[in-house]
Amino acid sequence: MRSKDLLWIDWFIRYLEVEKNSSSWTVDHYTRDVKQFFAFLSQQGLAELTDVTYQEVRVFISILVDRGYAKRTIARKLSSLRTFGRFLVREQLIDENPFTHAHIPKQEERLPRFLYEEEMDQWLKELPQETILDKRDKAIIELLYATGMRVSECSLLQVDQIHWTSGTIRVFGKGRKERYVPFGKIAEHALKIYLDEARPNLFVNSVQTSQLFLNHRGGPLSDRSIRKIVEKRTKAATIHKHVSPHDIRHSFATHLLNGGADLRTVQELLGHQSLKTTQVYTHVSKERMFSVYQQHHPRA
Repeated sequence: MRSKDLLWIDWFIRYLEVEKNSSSWTVDHYTRDVKQFFAFLSQQGLAELTDVTYQEVRVFISILVDRGYAKRTIARKLSSLRTFGRFLVREQLIDENPFTHAHIPKQEERLPRFLYEEEMDQWLKELPQETILDKRDKAIIELLYATGMRVSECSLLQVDQIHWTSGTIRVFGKGRKERYVPFGKIAEHALKIYLDEARPNLFVNSVQTSQLFLNHRGGPLSDRSIRKIVEKRTKAATIHKHVSPHDIRHSFATHLLNGGADLRTVQELLGHQSLKTTQVYTHVSKERMFSVYQQHHPRA
């Protein structure tokens, strides 16, 4: 890859991190997607991004389809490239975004994965609280379930964002949009144990930070590390399911709706800009309803 291309990518990364406040997961994936497109341009003999037209983008998409990429993955790659194109237009590096009119393949209907309430309750009860890291991990998972926050939001939390009196936590979502989310007594108890008995012991040989969740060296815990923690804790559980932080978020929303919460409130708690994004959980609730019917009605 040419030095100019690498420079553009470097500027794009800084834009994602500083202006968009994107998570490390988003930055990593967007960077890989853009580099993959530059590799495609090289294979096609196109020297400049300014030479790219809608036709080249269509060829790129068809190659991804031929290689067996899932529609969801292709859609994400196009989203990455559209963001990159908008950034280049804004910086006046190109005149027109060639990805604007690219067709995103229609995605297959896929309901979000979630744990049933009984499974979630069983898993949370099984989480140990013996070691320093046990107490930290218990606080993280209880807070994720109590608030439904994104893993990137959780990793960026500062201690002073917790409002103990009101029982809420100030969360900064996508685009630094602020919202307040209640976290409940059980998560509060787990947090206080972590703050009193675990967090002070993580500062060994490190400079103190206001970051809420710390790694074993006393530094800020990344969103990638939180994903690994959740994966590790589910492997040790008896629920025998692969669970990600996003599955916990799905469970939070589904359980609220099953319990009678209205869609607008769930939208606000999740930090969704569009109600349409939240509506997918109504389908999950219906699936749960039919599942219960099939299991318990004598003539089902």
